Amino acid sequence: MTQHGFDPGDDEDDVPEWADQVTATVAGEVRRRRKELGWSAQDLADRCEQVGYPIPRNVIANMESGRRRTLPLVEVMVLAKALNTYPVCLLYPVGYVPRVQQLPYQDTVPTWDAMRWFTGQSEDFGVEDAMLRTFRAHADHQRAALAALDGEKRERWEAETAPSPTRREEALEARADYAERAVQAKYRLRVARAFIRDGGGTPPDLPPELSDVDPPEADTTEGNTA
Repeated sequence: MTQHGFDPGDDEDDVPEWADQVTATVAGEVRRRRKELGWSAQDLADRCEQVGYPIPRNVIANMESGRRRTLPLVEVMVLAKALNTYPVCLLYPVGYVPRVQQLPYQDTVPTWDAMRWFTGQSEDFGVEDAMLRTFRAHADHQRAALAALDGEKRERWEAETAPSPTRREEALEARADYAERAVQAKYRLRVARAFIRDGGGTPPDLPPELSDVDPPEADTTEGNTA
C-alpha cells in the first residue's frame, strides 16, 4: 500500500492515504513489541497510565486492529515510553519493516534512511542545521573529556601503587597523555558552548567533573565603592 506512481489526474480517493500508512506502521510495531514482552492490551494500558497519560485498552485494541485511524503524537511518545523504546522506533521500525513511505506521493525508501532523515542524521539537504550539529559535537566532546579524566585518574592510581620504577614511569606518561586529551576536549567543549550561546541557544548542563569548562561570570561588583 503506497502512493507510488500517483498521477495528479487520478482520483485521490483511490490512493491510499500516507497518514494511514504511518499510523498502521506504528500500530503494527506497538503490537509486535507488546507481544514480544508478553503483555496484553490491558497490560500496556496500565503502563501508559503509570507513565501519566492513560490510553485505554479499547483504544489500543482499536489502533492495533486498524479500526482507529488517527494517532496523536503524544500517544506515540507515551506508548514508546511504556514499551521501553524510543518514539522514532515506533515510527520507523528498523529491522522489522524494510521500507516505508517517507512523505506523501513519494516512492518508498529503506526504513533506515527514513529514520536518519527524521532524526536529522541524513545529509540529503547538503547542510545540516548548525545548532543540531553543534549539540552533537558537544556530546562527543563531553564524552571525550570525561573519558580522558577517568583515564588520568586511573593512571594516577597506577603510578601511586606501581610495583616498580619502570611501571611508575609508564603510568606517569600515560597520565600526562590523558591530561592533555582532557585539556583538548575541554577546549573543544568551550568552543561549542560559545557557538551555541552566540546563536541564541542554551548549552546543555555539564556534569560536576567539567564545571571548569565554562568561564566564571564576571564580578559585576568589582570596582564598586560603598
